Amino acid sequence: MTNDIKVSFPGGKRVDAEIKGFSIKTDQPAYQGGDSSAPAPFDLFLASLATCSGIYVLSFLQQRNIPADDLSLTMRREMDKETRMIRKFYLDVQVPPEFPRKYHKAVVNAVNQCAVKKHMEDPPDFEVNIIESS
Repeated sequence: MTNDIKVSFPGGKRVDAEIKGFSIKTDQPAYQGGDSSAPAPFDLFLASLATCSGIYVLSFLQQRNIPADDLSLTMRREMDKETRMIRKFYLDVQVPPEFPRKYHKAVVNAVNQCAVKKHMEDPPDFEVNIIESS
């Protein structure tokens, strides 16, 4: 296996990716000319941030044998009306009343360990290349 992600264009507005043996399908919403047959690429980006945060919360709970049944995580975003870019993310971890208060700060710290979040806080540079096939 490789760390490369191979992208293909199967038709319409669909763009698929192959990564580590998995196929990830994307499509644009109908209002953008797609068929709405799969999440849009930007939706997957947002989901990766939310699920990455979730896996850190889950790992924290599992290390302490705390059941995750009554916990959930919701990610909200605040948009800039002028640029239409995301201005701020809110990651809300909902815990039941009996959840130990002594762990509240630790759960926040767990969310802050998310690798996707860390990459957004200190973004990498991008280089785009054109490679002619032989």
